[in-house]
Amino acid sequence: MTTTTEFKAWRVQEQDGDYVGSEQGLSTADLPENEVLIKVSHSSLNYKDALSASGNKGVTRNFPHTPGIDAAGEVVESSTGEPAVGSSVLVTGYDLGMNTAGGFGEYIRVPAAWCVTMPEGWDGRTAMIYGTAGLTAGLCVQKLLTMGARPDQGKVAVSGASGAVGSVAVELLAKLGFDVVAISGKKDHADGLKALGASEVVGRDALAAEKKPMLKPTYANAVDTVGGQPLAELLKQIQPGGSVSCCGLVAGPQLETTVLPFIIRGVNLLGVDSVEIPLTEKAAVWKKFAGEWACPKAEATARDIGRGQLDGALKAFLKGESSGKIVLDHSL
Repeated sequence: MTTTTEFKAWRVQEQDGDYVGSEQGLSTADLPENEVLIKVSHSSLNYKDALSASGNKGVTRNFPHTPGIDAAGEVVESSTGEPAVGSSVLVTGYDLGMNTAGGFGEYIRVPAAWCVTMPEGWDGRTAMIYGTAGLTAGLCVQKLLTMGARPDQGKVAVSGASGAVGSVAVELLAKLGFDVVAISGKKDHADGLKALGASEVVGRDALAAEKKPMLKPTYANAVDTVGGQPLAELLKQIQPGGSVSCCGLVAGPQLETTVLPFIIRGVNLLGVDSVEIPLTEKAAVWKKFAGEWACPKAEATARDIGRGQLDGALKAFLKGESSGKIVLDHSL
């Protein structure tokens, strides 16, 4: 028999043309019909959450809405029996937090096919330190490795290195033995990026617009988290046969470039999707992060907030003022 439970959620609603978020009381009866009911202990803040909270209709069509594209917690109801009631799971991507009520609520109801069993040795907080951002960073690095990237080929650049995706990518690449150049517009984060393992930190002017169609081949490979013009400039600086994993658009969705990096140097542009990929691919990356890919420095520097701090933290994302990992703890 299904029971009804009252809970708290941070909801966004439209008020006179503005989108305003606040903590509200809800019931599990308000959640969509689905196979698995999860009591959420932790969520994680992402740029997509900030877009949803600002009323971006490309992310969320209907309001009021509960954002949160990541969630970790305990299964309390399961019509399929798998995942089992009482098991710990994490959910990232798919439609969670977009048009399905997300992890900024204490409960979510989702398809069983969205749930990954919590990796051994992890709890909800650890899983959400990584979240979609960590998963994306791992997928970016995995694609470079699949294309044959090796430390002895030369420097690897990470753009948007201060962000949630970039910071994990920096630490992971350094851990794997790569010479990492962190590219960041936040000068005061240079020491922190070096602590994560970057051998060099350069400003975003390293990717400033140049009229030349090709530039000196500085980097063997790269992870790009920002898109737009910086990605176009980065492609001009990749060594012959090198690859760029592309996963972000904070600098814009447009890519104005020429075919020259591709046909003269054989550069590979690798698209990375962390949302709709098969669950098995997500689980494989989580297993690595819970084992040989663990990023203890990123874990140690993660910041915890409660629902009352979400508004300011999400607005900081949109202003480009956020850095590192922020975890939402529903017990705070």
